[in-house]
Amino acid sequence: MNTAKRKPLSENPAFISVLASLLSIVIGLVLGFVLLLLLNAGAAGEGMMKMLTTGFGSLDKLGKVLYQAAPLMLCGLSVGFAFKTGLFNIGASGQYTIGAFFALVCAIQFQMPWYLCLLASTLGGAIWGLFPGLFKALFNVNEVITSIMFNWIGMYLVNLVIANMPMMLAAYWGASNSDRTAALKDANPSALIPKCGLDKLFNSSWINISIFITIVVALIVWVILQKTTFGYELKACGMNKFASKYAGINANRNIVLSMVIAGALSGLGGGLYYLAGTVQYVMEKSILGMGFNGIPVALLANSNPLGTIFSALFVSYIQVGGAAMQPDFSSETTDIVIAVIIYLAAFSLLMRGVIAKALTRRKEKEGTNK
Repeated sequence: MNTAKRKPLSENPAFISVLASLLSIVIGLVLGFVLLLLLNAGAAGEGMMKMLTTGFGSLDKLGKVLYQAAPLMLCGLSVGFAFKTGLFNIGASGQYTIGAFFALVCAIQFQMPWYLCLLASTLGGAIWGLFPGLFKALFNVNEVITSIMFNWIGMYLVNLVIANMPMMLAAYWGASNSDRTAALKDANPSALIPKCGLDKLFNSSWINISIFITIVVALIVWVILQKTTFGYELKACGMNKFASKYAGINANRNIVLSMVIAGALSGLGGGLYYLAGTVQYVMEKSILGMGFNGIPVALLANSNPLGTIFSALFVSYIQVGGAAMQPDFSSETTDIVIAVIIYLAAFSLLMRGVIAKALTRRKEKEGTNK
């Protein structure tokens, strides 16, 4: 019979992590509300209520939350996977963009079905993640520098190539605008991700099976990191690269593989977002924000693949609620408030340290009083 005593919740790392994340979210919401008061005190209460309730206000809005959470989850998994191996993948946005490009080229130019387009998007992101990994492993170039550079290279490269592929543009299919890709419902309906009746269940044009695909991917990533030798080696390299080398682990190979897998996850997110058919890729002059939003998603989840599911849902929920705050607040205002909430939520790492120290002091104080 096992008589070992269980540790109290106050000493449980998982409990402290969840508590820290919740505390960070609350602080972010409070500061967001203060900002609304400063900008428009009369509408602050109603605006915050809309932000907190819109996502559950109707099945259509809930469908939009799930739709936006899918690519967010994958970008969060991408950043978190790299974190686990000691790398900071700030290039998720570029990998996401290249993944979307591969998916759309296969869908529109080559008329492939959705599942092959998703495979192509995964491959595209993996290729774009390969370069920072190689520079880091072979030349010890900081991955933050190379991945930021490849964000911009990826965006301008995609714009250049699409602009010179007439079949990719909406104008080729009879639309008036030529600054965006063709609508998939006109160009290739078989490339649309199936809804499998979810659109009727939620009475929403947003939702499809992408949320279930991402949850399955998150479970696979969790199994790889927690239950396989490969995952153990990756985490060992992240904790101490030199010790892992001494133990016989090929650290350079694992660095490259980590960035390739991280890139593949972001690329898949880009494919899921644009193959939904609800939006078209517009030739942007600024880097897409989805990859950067994956950073707070990963931080809020402590880079845990299972926690990423819930943190992505939270961030998506806040974004949908923020859009409902108009016209009382301008879109720029809501963007600032959402950014405050999201990035304050990402302070969960700091909060974990604060909570752990507070609990340690309390325990020491109780011990001296006995």
